[in-house]
Amino acid sequence: MSDPTIGFVAFIILLLLISIKIPVAIAMGIIGIVGGVIIKGAYSTAFILGSLPFEAVFPYGLSVVPLFILMGTIAAHAGLSKDLYRATQAFVGHFKGGLAISTVGACAAFGSICGSSLATVATMGRVALPEMEKAGYEENFAAASVAAGGTLGVLIPPSIIMVIYAILTEESVGQMFAAALLPGLLATFLYMLAIRFKVKLDPEAGPVTPTFSFSKRIKAVAGVWHVALLFGVVIGGIYAGWFSPTEAAAIGVMGALILTLLRKRLSINLCKDCLLETAAISGMIFLILIGTALFNFFIESTMLPQVLVDWVANLDANRYVILIFLLLFFIILGMFMDALSMILLTLPFVFPLIISLDFNPIWFGILMVSVVEIGLITPPVGMNLFILVGIDKKLNITSLSKAIVLFVVVDVIRIGVLVLIPELSLWLPSKMI
Repeated sequence: MSDPTIGFVAFIILLLLISIKIPVAIAMGIIGIVGGVIIKGAYSTAFILGSLPFEAVFPYGLSVVPLFILMGTIAAHAGLSKDLYRATQAFVGHFKGGLAISTVGACAAFGSICGSSLATVATMGRVALPEMEKAGYEENFAAASVAAGGTLGVLIPPSIIMVIYAILTEESVGQMFAAALLPGLLATFLYMLAIRFKVKLDPEAGPVTPTFSFSKRIKAVAGVWHVALLFGVVIGGIYAGWFSPTEAAAIGVMGALILTLLRKRLSINLCKDCLLETAAISGMIFLILIGTALFNFFIESTMLPQVLVDWVANLDANRYVILIFLLLFFIILGMFMDALSMILLTLPFVFPLIISLDFNPIWFGILMVSVVEIGLITPPVGMNLFILVGIDKKLNITSLSKAIVLFVVVDVIRIGVLVLIPELSLWLPSKMI
């Protein structure tokens, strides 16, 4: 059996291990080590094992990951999500479907200081679902709007997945963040448009709620202006070249602490909870990175990525046809795997192919993250859906899966727009200092 064939068989075995619920990091590590012994021999593999796990998590750029996670956990524990929801509700809550639109807007705002879809949907679900239930919203439609809005935590910078993609592909984290800004706003707008379309067809799904007075609107905005300031300083500072992404993340953590202090919610217990949560999430991500490094060592030894690049080159097919097939593959794979694992598992094969097809890696990164979003809301492993079912026991995954179809269609339309108009992703990075 040739080395590339061994690599392909190992990839299939890896998917089987993941399908029987073996943690992705462990599965990738096992395949990497066993495959390395088969291809390189026990001595060479043991030598690699002495340094590769350390090198996988040592790069200075990865220090941004726990910092952005810490910023998001502080914001969540400080109760910023409820104020963000109240602020958006003050301006659009009185329209049909207004609370669902408020939810999407609040998810986008919270995602701008969180960086995680799961954290966004878990936090906003606890805030928005009771409000919409009280207002008489159809429960599956209400939950679907939270699930879809939660995906914005992945796309709107700062995003942990974008940081990982940028580091693994040796692209600029700052350029990835800048590239995601307009697609993130587009996603937010299209979700809101989808909600309006839904309530136009079924007015009972999203009833009108009372209008806020002018004074209450001013008060609601006054409660969240500092969130916009924090986002502006962190992302604007990177865009303007004032500081690096790691420095921006550190400033973001300090800003989140100051906001918590001003809101009189800073305490020893809050700090302890945030640090423990950050350590747990960071540890999980770094363990996956170590497993990925071992798997990549093996896959590169088999020369499978180069064989795939040569095979595609000999197809003589239009590169956009190949891109569409790749995106469809990601959508299907996203139904069975979590976002981070999917990106880390496929990058060793896909990225060399993208470079060989002369696609911009920043643009492709935004497309990849956008497709990952769809996986977060599509069964059977749509994590956002399962989180909401856990929050509200009245929901069931089958009915919620039907309600989410509208938002999945909107996601597919948005990806088509991003493919047809690359400038939406590349204009802001081209203007960076």
